[in-house]
Amino acid sequence: MALISFTNKGIYCKQGDFYIDPWRPVKLAVTTHGHADHVKWGNDAYLCHELTKPILNQRLGTDLKIETLPYNREISINGVKVSLFPAGHVIGSSQIRLEYKGEVCVVSGDYKVEYDGISTAFEPVKCHTFVSESTFGLPIYKWQPQELIFSQIRDWVSGNRDKHKTSVLVAYSLGKAQRLINGLAGYGQIYVHHSIANLNEGFQKAGVALPETTRITAEIGKEAMQQGIVIVPPALAEGRWIKNLTNPATAVCSGWMQVRAGRRWRSADAGFALSDHADWPGLLSAIKATEAEKVFVTHGFTATFSKYLNEIGIASEEVKTQYGNENEEEEEVVT
Repeated sequence: MALISFTNKGIYCKQGDFYIDPWRPVKLAVTTHGHADHVKWGNDAYLCHELTKPILNQRLGTDLKIETLPYNREISINGVKVSLFPAGHVIGSSQIRLEYKGEVCVVSGDYKVEYDGISTAFEPVKCHTFVSESTFGLPIYKWQPQELIFSQIRDWVSGNRDKHKTSVLVAYSLGKAQRLINGLAGYGQIYVHHSIANLNEGFQKAGVALPETTRITAEIGKEAMQQGIVIVPPALAEGRWIKNLTNPATAVCSGWMQVRAGRRWRSADAGFALSDHADWPGLLSAIKATEAEKVFVTHGFTATFSKYLNEIGIASEEVKTQYGNENEEEEEVVT
């Protein structure tokens, strides 16, 4: 009997009677990470990595019933062995390993294979069945090394400063914003939108140190941010607030910037292909490392990626879910 099924509530493990990243309220939600498309309010109880709990508390409230696990520790839920392994996507992101009567299934959530300096590095897990995302499941998506991208971002920031411009970076509030903060330390005062500042507090509560930033408030005038570094979520990318800054230059940080036409997205001045998802080579290397006999492909270029896996001898099937893609950049922002 299969360990998982795909239902109108989410990925369901019948033997354990729990769901993984459900999009409708259930009794127990085993949670891969804290992004809004993978964790919803209203479940009776949550199970997640110990670094994810502060993020859930920040996003969904402090009155949640949450049980946590560190990586590589196994518990039993109704006879199903459950353990978490690093997904490398964002802080606390986990692949969910299920084992029952010798059958092993891994639900990866979102993942990337390049270590970002903050999230625990991705760790492949051998299994019979693997559930993989395919956000960037096309051969055109092949990331440059992270340090090279950050060198380009730093040069852009320095050039803006020389031109007396304020550098505005558009980045997802959880994961990418913190990577930018970490990578731009020492290159100027960093100002962050309150949605990012709130999540930074979650990082601190989880014991993950970040360079100092300044929360943007009404008391901080645009003159104070002049020639500084401003990080805002995608929801504010075209807002009047940015246009009211003194001489701003805007850059979008997203894997979609790999495609040159994407640089015109949201009328940005620049684009940097910085992603928290695996690229085409990363997806393939991760899947091959699992030695899985069957791969279910979710959110992204599911048809193309699943077809390619079948062509190279890896049995694959595409699955419809309500998980988003990086270009949707779901945000919980109160402006």
